[in-house]
Amino acid sequence: MIKRVGMIGLGKMGLPMTRHLRAKGFDVAVFDLNEERMNLAGQLGAKLCGNPAEVASASELIIVIVGFDSEVLHVLGAPDGLLAGANEGAIIAVASTVKSETMHEIAKDAAKLDKGIGVLDIPLCRSERAAEDATLLLLGGGDKETFERCREPFSAFCTDLCLLGDLGAGQIGKMVNNLLLWACISANYEGLKLAAAMGVDTEVLRQALLLSSGRNWALETWHVLRAMPWAEKDMTIVAYEADAHQLSLPLCGVVKEVIKTIKAERGYTTPVERK
Repeated sequence: MIKRVGMIGLGKMGLPMTRHLRAKGFDVAVFDLNEERMNLAGQLGAKLCGNPAEVASASELIIVIVGFDSEVLHVLGAPDGLLAGANEGAIIAVASTVKSETMHEIAKDAAKLDKGIGVLDIPLCRSERAAEDATLLLLGGGDKETFERCREPFSAFCTDLCLLGDLGAGQIGKMVNNLLLWACISANYEGLKLAAAMGVDTEVLRQALLLSSGRNWALETWHVLRAMPWAEKDMTIVAYEADAHQLSLPLCGVVKEVIKTIKAERGYTTPVERK
């Protein structure tokens, strides 16, 4: 039974996940570059570590939830990275949204250590509110037995766990989820903008549409303003995979541009990947 969990990344998802793990009695070791977030984790009773290797050495299961593919790979492969401190038989679970091929790259690097390290991809759905409420949806990819070993700690912050297939399948599921989400947001935005230009009260219309076939989660939560920081990254992953599989998905490019327009109008910023 897994009792020692590592958390690398203490943002708006990782910190509440840490809180829920601690509430369920797990020992949690953490690392983040943000000192304030580290202090908050310390107040929850988490063990504060100086680098990812220290987190790994204190953990049976290490959850990685940082922003970009390059950051995930750095967290794992740096001289003081996760792989440098990983214990025999440890499990690495990547909750970040990354390309499916990144998961296979991680698995290859872990296999080189010859320590029997398991690798799972576990991207999360349902937003930051769900992280706070411990009602996240986990889309999993990887070995079924390894996944089942982690069911109890994952259930500390999730109400639904779905193993979609082999390694990388969780990332594919999250990619499709995000494509549908941003497509709905784009359609909602353009539809309500048209209605407003034609003199219809958009909130009255929104409530009516929620009773109709146009209903979608993004429309249900339209009144909740979100910064949408990862929209362009999500759509870039979709476009990358479409190119790799020689698929024409023209809607992807349109959605990306509409999302950029929405964010610009609302003054939202976009995180930039650090190479």
